[in-house]
Amino acid sequence: MRSMTGYGHGSTRKDGWEVTAEIRSVNHRFLDINTRLPRNLSFLEQSIRATLSEMLRRGHLDVFLTVRSMDESALTVTADYDLAGHYMKIAEEMSRRTGTANDVTVSRLIQMEGVTAVSEREMDQEKITEICRESLQEAAGQLIKMREREGENLEADLRLHLDAIRDLRAMIAERAPNVVLEYKEKLEIRLNSLIHDAVDPQRLAQEVAIAADRCAIDEELSRLESHIRQMDLYLKEKNEIGKKMDFLIQEMNRETNTIGSKASDAAIAGYVVEMKSEIEKMREQIQNVE
Repeated sequence: MRSMTGYGHGSTRKDGWEVTAEIRSVNHRFLDINTRLPRNLSFLEQSIRATLSEMLRRGHLDVFLTVRSMDESALTVTADYDLAGHYMKIAEEMSRRTGTANDVTVSRLIQMEGVTAVSEREMDQEKITEICRESLQEAAGQLIKMREREGENLEADLRLHLDAIRDLRAMIAERAPNVVLEYKEKLEIRLNSLIHDAVDPQRLAQEVAIAADRCAIDEELSRLESHIRQMDLYLKEKNEIGKKMDFLIQEMNRETNTIGSKASDAAIAGYVVEMKSEIEKMREQIQNVE
């Protein structure tokens, strides 16, 4: 089992280039890849999606990528001297009109917009794409390891809640037969107090049978037990299982609601409230299972 929360980092140096990849992941119904790329690296987007789709199945991914040339000689700095001259003329004119000193120095002039430009050597897109893929695979590998560690914690927590649900179901199953017997005793006492004569056994049996049918929860308990066993199997799965678990927990909640509405018993109602609480805790955790 894997969580959908994690972080991975990868860095590859090759052929005079360094590519660094970072991936942050949170839960999502599907695989949602959000790339954060500068404009000159937009050609990498399709490769990024293809690479990550091979390794991951679900989750919202924020992908950060940087590409840097390690060859300093490949850097070129150019200056627009005409533009710098215009800046100086404006500075001198402002100094003359305002009566203040012209404090524009060369170092300040270099920082002004458009005066200087830094450019790198032209990128070999095919080569950069190859290096990018290596960095992404390393980052995704780290991400998967972290997801697996988080998944172990998720599994342990889910098992605690599932065991609690199993115990509560057993207590409801033990209590259920007594509900009809207690209803029969209360009905007999009430009828005797109203009519002051012995109650017709046949009529009493009919009323008890109707009540027993109305509050019977054997089928719901049986289905709930089956769902618990199935959830046990899901917790042992290593592949993508989150969607199946999400569906199953909804079915468990549905059976629990039906038990609560049919049982008409204070003790069972208390167990149902506790069970719904445990199911909700599981449901919240399952949202983060890949």
